[in-house]
Amino acid sequence: MSAPNLHLLVIGLGSAGKRHARNLRALGCTVSGFDPRADRQEEAAAEGPLESTFSDLNEALAATVYDGFVIASPPSFHVDQIIAAGATGRWILCEKPLSINAASCRRLEAAGAKVLLGYTYRWWPPVAEFRRRLQSGEIGAVRHIRFVMSAHLADWHPWERYQDFFMANKEQGGGALLDESHFLDLLLWISGKPQSVMASVDKISDLDISADDNVDVIASFSNGMKANLHLDLIGRPHQRHIIAVGETGTLMWSYEENAVKLSRTGELNWADQVFTCERNEMFIGAAIELLDLIRGIRNAPSCSLEDGIAALEVVDACRQSSASGQSIRVLP
Repeated sequence: MSAPNLHLLVIGLGSAGKRHARNLRALGCTVSGFDPRADRQEEAAAEGPLESTFSDLNEALAATVYDGFVIASPPSFHVDQIIAAGATGRWILCEKPLSINAASCRRLEAAGAKVLLGYTYRWWPPVAEFRRRLQSGEIGAVRHIRFVMSAHLADWHPWERYQDFFMANKEQGGGALLDESHFLDLLLWISGKPQSVMASVDKISDLDISADDNVDVIASFSNGMKANLHLDLIGRPHQRHIIAVGETGTLMWSYEENAVKLSRTGELNWADQVFTCERNEMFIGAAIELLDLIRGIRNAPSCSLEDGIAALEVVDACRQSSASGQSIRVLP
């Protein structure tokens, strides 16, 4: 696929923004960038040509007519930036989460912004295959699903102090619950919205951060199914997997093994479906969908504004449960 006539503005040129700029250039787009930090503008420009760079977002938005936008700033800025870019009527790919809580997103519904939300595991072939096989009934009625994400924060961006990464800052939208709401989104994408959650959201490690670093959630569904999510910024080695237990077997997705695995016996005996894709393919998949939306090849996003708000409603319920020590009903 090539998009040689499309000019996109990437808002935020940190790690995620630079990745999006690289991918869009590889897909044939012209790319400009905004970031208030001059060093990040220089780093992004050094990786490949940028049409223009800006330190002021209003100046960037007024400079030309863009075909679309990517928002890759910290979550606390997303709503205002979506509204500003959305006033052009163009499609926006916004990094997850949509904001820091569901209430702050209500302005987006009124603004009518055209948003594709970047819960990128939805474009990861092994996860999509895991979901397909699970929903096909391969392991019968699903009774329990476990989601695990455990990865030490200091390992995420080895080129910078983890204390300087927005993930360390609660006010900017950092922390395990918000940033790894990837796995809450996957729960919703795979199983729908739970009736209620019981959660613990804590800072338990010696990490020098103001955000949470350990989350445990039990989600209950109307059909009796249970889900357990564990997210932390402490673990080594890193682990990311989903295990679904059904009446006739167990299905597992493992990021580290890049595989979907099935077992139907009491022994440790897995039949593996191994993949050869690499991590950037999920970001390329999101970028291709953005370009399809811009060109009218697609009419609706596969991960929408409503999906982002639904994930944040579960985030809010988890916070309320942790603060109260009680099970909290999730909004319908």
